[in-house]
Amino acid sequence: MAPSKLSLKLTSRSSRQPIKKLPAHIELPADATVEDAKHLIARASGFSDFNRIGLYDPTTRKILKNRKALVRNEEGIVTAGELVVKDLGPQIAWRTVFVIEYFGPILFHAFIPLIRPYIYRIAPFAYKNETETPLTQIQWLLFALFQIHFLKREYETLFVHKFSANTMPARNIFRNSAFYWIMAGLLCALDIYAPNNLSARDELVPLDYLGIAIFAFGEICNWIVHQHLASLRKRGGTEKGIPNCIGSNLVTSPNYMFEVTAWLGVILISRSWAVVVFICTGIVYMRSWSRQKEKALRKEFGDRYKNKKYTMLPGL
Repeated sequence: MAPSKLSLKLTSRSSRQPIKKLPAHIELPADATVEDAKHLIARASGFSDFNRIGLYDPTTRKILKNRKALVRNEEGIVTAGELVVKDLGPQIAWRTVFVIEYFGPILFHAFIPLIRPYIYRIAPFAYKNETETPLTQIQWLLFALFQIHFLKREYETLFVHKFSANTMPARNIFRNSAFYWIMAGLLCALDIYAPNNLSARDELVPLDYLGIAIFAFGEICNWIVHQHLASLRKRGGTEKGIPNCIGSNLVTSPNYMFEVTAWLGVILISRSWAVVVFICTGIVYMRSWSRQKEKALRKEFGDRYKNKKYTMLPGL
């Protein structure tokens, strides 16, 4: 017969910043999840936000990421009769994190065109007698494509995506946002809307039409994949599912593959080095995330999951 209570010793992970009111022991119901344990420990320790509490396996010293996992099923914790606890600091919701990240490019691509006559009078951006020329048709097209992409991402963040983790440390918001705000926002906007940029054209040529088609294809497919991935998890859940949608027979993360596809279309239209730098840097991040996902799917589903040779782009 399973015990009705699970009694565990609590140990602070950080000796430099110990949790002052951390109790020495805690009793958990037999069916307590990691999130339940966080709630109880936070209440006993005087924390208003239970997400600040990080729980670690005393044997592996790894954080317990699955907040819906039963504590009694964590072998290292049950064997040692101990939970290691750490104050993770002030937290911010993941949904809020992404809203802030994607707002940067929206802001810069709206603001830079407004102050364009003043920016390009200043070294090193100065261009003789060209600062008063209006944005060209191609530059307005690129403005629209950037806004469409990031407004789509904002919508998906608010109404489509389902996050397995509640929060992240609030201090990381600056690091996380820098990539989008600086590279996709400031850097791309300064280059694309420059008076003598390769995008300062009024006539669309076949390459531009090809870029528009590739962008539309990538965005639509990316939308389909995101909808499918969201359907694999209940709202508030942490469960994983095996992707079975467009592109999933080719790579682990088809959403990343179609993300790159859409940006390839933007590169063809803009001919901008800044967009190339932005997406190449993004590929480095996405490649790492897709590898982690492949590893997690293999571990979770074993033989039920068909292993992928390529995780985000065929050939990479």
